[in-house]
Amino acid sequence: MRVLSGIQPTGNLHLGNYLGAIRNWVRMQDEMDSGAANTDTPTKTPGQCFFFLADMHSITVHEGREQRIRNVRDMAAALVAAGIDPDRSVLFNQARVPAHAELCWLLNGTARIGWLNRMTQFKDKVGKDREGASIGLFVYPVLQAADILLYNATHVPVGEDQKQHLELARDIATKFNTDFGVELFTLPDPIIPKESARIMSFRDGTAKMSKSDPSDMSRINLTDDDDAIMQKVKKAKTDPEPLPETAEGLAGRPEANNLVGIFATLRGTTPDAVCAEFAGKGFGAFKPALGELLVETLRPIRERFLELRTDDAALDAILDKGAAKAAAAAEPTLRAAYDALGLMR
Repeated sequence: MRVLSGIQPTGNLHLGNYLGAIRNWVRMQDEMDSGAANTDTPTKTPGQCFFFLADMHSITVHEGREQRIRNVRDMAAALVAAGIDPDRSVLFNQARVPAHAELCWLLNGTARIGWLNRMTQFKDKVGKDREGASIGLFVYPVLQAADILLYNATHVPVGEDQKQHLELARDIATKFNTDFGVELFTLPDPIIPKESARIMSFRDGTAKMSKSDPSDMSRINLTDDDDAIMQKVKKAKTDPEPLPETAEGLAGRPEANNLVGIFATLRGTTPDAVCAEFAGKGFGAFKPALGELLVETLRPIRERFLELRTDDAALDAILDKGAAKAAAAAEPTLRAAYDALGLMR
């Protein structure tokens, strides 16, 4: 079993990044070690996790050179601080493994424009400015397919917004294998978390927590100290109603639902259990409890992150080590793809 997942290196890492992706990666790493990964088709076969920083994907958005480098190192520091072990998982950034770009170009001969035209994320991102959009943004899903197929990943964690891209990867793999009479690419299966954390803004419960929000009070940054965390939680937007006995009573209360969901995710329990614990109480009682839970959870990660991010040489060494492992794993697949196409390499 081989699990692969990538994350774009963005600055100002926040609670949404941690609960939405990073913590799940750590859990998968630990489950893989125990030989019992949590998938829809559980297996007792031990495997390996490949986690990469999608810096090649990031170039579809303009960003300064130094900022992009800093973002990659910061994301590496955050992953290690949160529990990703470079000795147990393969941790690297795309740009250090040229095979990603090479296989993407080879797969461009197999992918079809009609398939890409159906990608809803592209339509959502470009809006009415399709003609002014980056070509990279259009073929982004082909690079995603290359990321996955290069390592013959058997399972890929996906949220609802990425299911279509995984289906495209399967379509490309099937067509390539069929066109050239080979059994080269593995068709990956999705890992869809039963309870996926979707962390919303502290200022608007209908909008995702984001680094782009102009208000710093809208998010918990991984660099926030204990006092800042408590202050942000206490000032988070809520409503005047007490907490209900069950999560069903949170319907139509996006801010309340968000805070209860965060508490449940951190505690490893359900929103129903949180509501039962605080039923009838107002946010004056709930917010301090949530703040303390956040502080205790994030403090060790923050301290380790701040320590790691000051040592660029150590971070680069971690990424170099992971890239060497990734390149070795990718080489047989890339070589076979060239050979299937009749390209002498």
